[in-house]
Amino acid sequence: MHIHVADADGQAKFWMEPEIELARNYGLKENVLSDLLEVITEREQEIRDAWNDHFEN
Repeated sequence: MHIHVADADGQAKFWMEPEIELARNYGLKENVLSDLLEVITEREQEIRDAWNDHFEN
């Protein structure tokens, strides 16, 4: 399970399993990555539920 995040400056991929961690970064600054990691952690269950809803259908 993973998610992709993108903005005008770049994009990143985060693994959700076995734990939340940065997989790849293409141009995003460290402070942006830190903020993203915080949001992903706070909304982990919502992300997992959306993933399961999408890939179960």
